[in-house]
Amino acid sequence: MTRGAETKQKTAQRFVGRVTLVIVFFALFASSLVARAVHLQVLDKDFLNQQADSRHLRTESISAHRGTILDRNGEPLAISTPVDSIWVNPKEFASAVDKIPQLAEVLELKPDTLMRRITSSMDKEFLYLSRHLNPSAAQKVMAMKLPGINVQREYRRYYPASEVTGHLVGFTNVDDQGQEGLELAMNYWLEGEPGAKRVLKDRLGRSIENVESIRPPHHGKDLRASIDLRLQYVAYRTLKSAVKSYNARSGSVVVLDIKTGEVLAMVNQPTYNPNDRSQYVAERYRNRAITDIFEPGSSIKPLIVTAALESGQFRPSSVVDTSPGFITVGAKKISDNHNLGRISLTTILARSSNVGVTKVAMDLQPDQLWATMTQFGLGEMTASGFPGESAGMLTHYSNWRPISQATIAYGYGVSVTPLQLAQAYAVIGSGGIKRPISLFAIDEAVGGERMFSKTSADAVLRMLEEVVRPGGTGTKASVDGFRIAGKTGTAWKFAKGGYSEDKYISIFAGLAPASNPRLVTVVVIDEPSGELYYGSDVAAPVFADVMSESLRLLAIAPDAMPARDPGSVMQAMADRNARK
Repeated sequence: MTRGAETKQKTAQRFVGRVTLVIVFFALFASSLVARAVHLQVLDKDFLNQQADSRHLRTESISAHRGTILDRNGEPLAISTPVDSIWVNPKEFASAVDKIPQLAEVLELKPDTLMRRITSSMDKEFLYLSRHLNPSAAQKVMAMKLPGINVQREYRRYYPASEVTGHLVGFTNVDDQGQEGLELAMNYWLEGEPGAKRVLKDRLGRSIENVESIRPPHHGKDLRASIDLRLQYVAYRTLKSAVKSYNARSGSVVVLDIKTGEVLAMVNQPTYNPNDRSQYVAERYRNRAITDIFEPGSSIKPLIVTAALESGQFRPSSVVDTSPGFITVGAKKISDNHNLGRISLTTILARSSNVGVTKVAMDLQPDQLWATMTQFGLGEMTASGFPGESAGMLTHYSNWRPISQATIAYGYGVSVTPLQLAQAYAVIGSGGIKRPISLFAIDEAVGGERMFSKTSADAVLRMLEEVVRPGGTGTKASVDGFRIAGKTGTAWKFAKGGYSEDKYISIFAGLAPASNPRLVTVVVIDEPSGELYYGSDVAAPVFADVMSESLRLLAIAPDAMPARDPGSVMQAMADRNARK
């Protein structure tokens, strides 16, 4: 074999060897791939699926909205509207920190503030960037397709009647938990139970598929409040005007349905808008009609007269000698504006005689007087269930001195809330039956508990009618076409060192129609300024306006229509027949 042939043979052998080596290499490589595939898809299948799920499957909460609060006629007072909240996983967002200025612009935040919030939370996996965004704004954020940015559907409370019902309805916090009013009292009823679902997410954390439902959400139950929004607007408008006109510090109006114990209207001034969280200041949002106490002044006198009648020592026709126009109890001189002489119990109320009612109260046993006042509900909560309700103040008779019994007779040394006073007058209007106060609509009225005889309650009711008639102190509380029963009250406010002589509380409490009472309204105006400050001048006209509109809206028939001359009636009938 020549040298050239030998060289060619060796080259061919080397080539064959290399090809064989490559073939063997690729065969082994292919075998390893097959083996690896078998290993991954068969042997490690469950493990790998679990790992994939842990990286891409997430459990998300499904928000549940709160129940709607409605007035007794179905008008919405509090509803839940859908909103979106933007949150971020700082670790996932770390690669896109250069996009913070654009993100801040969409969220309407300062870039440096947003930068600090995110960079200081790199050890966290969840951080809210903005709560309760309009869904359209949230879509703009998600359209940026930034890593780690997520959207969460939530619900925000909206109050259609705003400040008109704010004190009663209350409000929720940013997490939709009740904080005040009915929202707090009935939070367990209104709040929903969130659901849960499993979703598949991409590498940017965006949900791309709903895998399964874990737990369906349970939305909150609706709540039907007792108030009539029409009456609420009337009371709100009238009270606001009065507080402004008299430059008063505050005021409250309560309207009750005597037959059921339901609160048909409850308003206060100053008020607040529950849709504006910047107004959440206790001084503005507390419900003064239920939480604030005051000394009722002469508006308590009907309760004293009821105690006198129930004792058996007095009758409606009983006469009390108020001469010479004053009485001294201990070191205190109690007087009337004029010497009224010998007057009846009716005149004591109609002319608001401090001397007369003091003599009546002093003739009663302390335990009798105290028992009657507690039966009216003084010194105890009304069981309305409203958060922060006050029980007022009525000390036990064992701690009374003679002067205590005397001053309580005309409304000092005892404190009530506007709601308590309304309940007390409702007892008179219902013929001596006390019904629990309800802030929720009642389909069937409860029977109530008899506290006093119907005879005594009806007698006091007739006496209170004289207060509103000419000669009484409450003539400005009259309502055309209706018989009104009520009582004025004016009380000095307690100040450091004693009672102030230039700060007053003006009160009027009354019922209508007096022939068959359906509504009781209490008006309290705190610290009216100017020349007018008596309850007869300040609170009584507010009562008249609120009661007049309320009776009309509820279509309650008048009980004091003026008598018509028989001749005019016959003439009207003749004219009608002639037109036929």
